[in-house]
Amino acid sequence: MPLYKTLKHNDTTTVYVWKIEESLQDLVSTVQLNERSQKRIDGMRSESHKKGFLAVRKLLEAAGVSDFDLFYTEDGKPHLKDGRKITISHSFEFSVIAISDSEIGIDIEKNRDKIKRIASKFIGKEANYLVDENLTEQLTVIWGAKESLFKIHPDGGLLFIEHLPIDEFNLYHKQTIGHILKKPFNEHYNIYFDIFEGYTLVYATNAPKS
Repeated sequence: MPLYKTLKHNDTTTVYVWKIEESLQDLVSTVQLNERSQKRIDGMRSESHKKGFLAVRKLLEAAGVSDFDLFYTEDGKPHLKDGRKITISHSFEFSVIAISDSEIGIDIEKNRDKIKRIASKFIGKEANYLVDENLTEQLTVIWGAKESLFKIHPDGGLLFIEHLPIDEFNLYHKQTIGHILKKPFNEHYNIYFDIFEGYTLVYATNAPKS
């Protein structure tokens, strides 16, 4: 399937979404990988992970770059050789990337009720505003927001439940504020989210929205 959705945040910040409907063979035949990426995919056992990995490379092409423009630093963060920021996520049927001149983190998650069972592992002050209606979606937004913030600042000491509080939000407004509060970090980011086909897409950035 071609590009599923593009969210243009501003002139220098864009989110790209790919819905994976191709076979693994079709993806392999249309994607060129650098040596590092080829080694990574050769080591993957899961077909789903392989397809997600290759779909990200299709998104790179849609964004006008390629796998050869992508590299990773020791902390595991992806970067583009031209200096722009890039962030990546994959969940089952969807792969997503965001490219920006500003700091940005992204996450996509399938909305599943089992997130209620693990909520105590990442919900802190957010418990004060959660309601029973649409609880799975609320929890998934919060998890995705914290994942996105962590990708901006992947500090080994960041605790989701303590250091990454998310302000109260309304699912219909599709926006809130997230924080990284752990010395020496005291940062605040705008959080944007979109829910479609049973998935929740979340990204964090301070890039101005046009």
